[in-house]
Amino acid sequence: MSFRTLAPMGLLVLASVLMARPETAPSSQDPAAAAQDAPGAVKPLAHMVYFTLAEDTPENREALVAACSKYLSDHEGTIHFSVGIIGDEFARDVNDREFDIALNMIFRDKAAHDAYHSHPRHDEFVETSSQLWSSVRVFDSYVATPLRQRRGGQQRTR
Repeated sequence: MSFRTLAPMGLLVLASVLMARPETAPSSQDPAAAAQDAPGAVKPLAHMVYFTLAEDTPENREALVAACSKYLSDHEGTIHFSVGIIGDEFARDVNDREFDIALNMIFRDKAAHDAYHSHPRHDEFVETSSQLWSSVRVFDSYVATPLRQRRGGQQRTR
């Protein structure tokens, strides 16, 4: 595998680690972690999308970020939504530089992802924005670590 292929997977792993509990394995004392690992349990789904712009200009970067925020945020079952522009200062050999805009979402489960994907707002996003990008790469995976939710500086299990 090339670094270009591994880098997006590394970003997904990093996102999962940042949202994970401090312990490395679910504790038998942690009912939320145990419930997530139970057979047939509903598992969160990470949806990572990497857009390469047809013409990489500051205006097109802003336009695509704005369109993602307008059409793709606040869908039912979304646990996490973020969109941003590639960090120009990250140019190590291991960094995948074959994208301009990154969209990172985590859904409660596959059903929430599927509802989002077939939602009219998602269709409107594609219809109104697809001329901005020349390619899009999508990485979907189940989140294997328990998620945390921040409230008032405190973290608690969802």
